[in-house]
Amino acid sequence: MAQLTIENVYTAYDRADVLSGISLTVEPGTITCLMGSNGSGKTTLIRSILALTLPRQGRIIFDGIDITGVPTHRIINAGIACIPEGRKVFPKLTVEENLELGAFTEKSQKVVRQRLANVYKIFPRLLERRTQRAGLMSGGEQAMISIGRGMMCAPKLLLIDEPSLGLSPHFVSECFRVIQLIKKQGVTVFLVEQNVHQSLDISDYGYVLSQGRVVAAGTNSELISNPEVRQAYFGENPSSR
Repeated sequence: MAQLTIENVYTAYDRADVLSGISLTVEPGTITCLMGSNGSGKTTLIRSILALTLPRQGRIIFDGIDITGVPTHRIINAGIACIPEGRKVFPKLTVEENLELGAFTEKSQKVVRQRLANVYKIFPRLLERRTQRAGLMSGGEQAMISIGRGMMCAPKLLLIDEPSLGLSPHFVSECFRVIQLIKKQGVTVFLVEQNVHQSLDISDYGYVLSQGRVVAAGTNSELISNPEVRQAYFGENPSSR
């Protein structure tokens, strides 16, 4: 059974549909990527999953339960966490205080300490800087904080929105390496990205979104060989192949 199923979802702002009949699935234990240019509807889909912008039609099913329109805090409690675009750390709080906010629903301090230890294992740099204010960290380090904070609630499914945005090439590579490590820990990842090359390299399955519709889907090799995808993202002319 798919961990996340999107069934014929339409989401609108005012009266204009941004998503038009989106259907896709995310299998447990996989990395599934959603690619598309700015304005294609990627972030709106994440907002729909989290009930921040309610679909006007369709269903969103998580672990076999219809969560369409369920209050956001209940969706988070069910096991979905989100790493938002732009990282969004609390600049005046320390690294560790930022991380601990990701476990705000956990009452056991022992469990919180265990989760912190796991995050520090993934990001040794954060352990070194745990008492430093997050606002003084570099963009790449803030990305580590944001991902680590998402892991602090021990999610079943992690939604990651444009993690490579604004990062140096070094931190982009590190970011995608960490996403693979998260998968190895048993967390399902739904990755929303414009970096097609890196996304396809680490993903098990992918979807391409254009003007609010899924226009292509397949494994990484299937999408790489898709003429329309190659033309749109790799700059190739299908007629020349």
